[in-house]
Amino acid sequence: MNTAPWIECGALLIATAISLRWIDKRPWSYVWLGREAANPRPIAFGFAIGAAAIGLPIALLLSAHWLRDVGGTGGSLWSAAVRITMLLLPAALLEELLSRGYLLAVLREVWGWPWAIGATSAGFGALHLANAGANVESTVLVTLAGVFLAAVLFATRSLYAAWAAHFAWNWTMAVVFHTAVSGLPLESPRYRYVDAGPDWATGGDWGPEGGVPAGIGMISGIAYLIARRRTSSVPRREET
Repeated sequence: MNTAPWIECGALLIATAISLRWIDKRPWSYVWLGREAANPRPIAFGFAIGAAAIGLPIALLLSAHWLRDVGGTGGSLWSAAVRITMLLLPAALLEELLSRGYLLAVLREVWGWPWAIGATSAGFGALHLANAGANVESTVLVTLAGVFLAAVLFATRSLYAAWAAHFAWNWTMAVVFHTAVSGLPLESPRYRYVDAGPDWATGGDWGPEGGVPAGIGMISGIAYLIARRRTSSVPRREET
């Protein structure tokens, strides 16, 4: 197992703890990592909406025959799923800590939610420019993914939930459908789905998250999350 991502996550968490405790004198809840944010319900919700936002678009691409199975490698599905999971878990946490942790918390306090989300999402898109197959469309879609994940955080006030959504998004592509993830092909025992339609829809070599259907899935998710947050923020009238 590659331990580097876990070590990097640990280092970033230590840096966050130092910033919170000795510089800002803030609790973990300031970066949405407090005890209340670790409630299983928002985390499960984050996983579900992350999986649905990409799983449904991929299902539509499959029904249109714009993704095709070219066969996979040998090996065990379960062993590959475990290895991929142990790779994706820290990778998602690392990117969430970088893009939607302390930095977003500070910018939100200074600029407010919209500008802070816009700035960190642009940075999130830039983080993926070095990936194989990156282009204008993929960068726009990854930036939109940053907004989507920030919307999960905004709606749940839990960075754990955003981590779960991020992980579920990648896990659905890599483990369930065996497609490329941000241009990176992973283990694909038995089957592997690749581009068989227009790149604007399938994302080409980048994978389904770089296509318009994925964008529609994220925009729909963002709209739902904002509405959900607004609804939960409205005080209930006391019964007489």
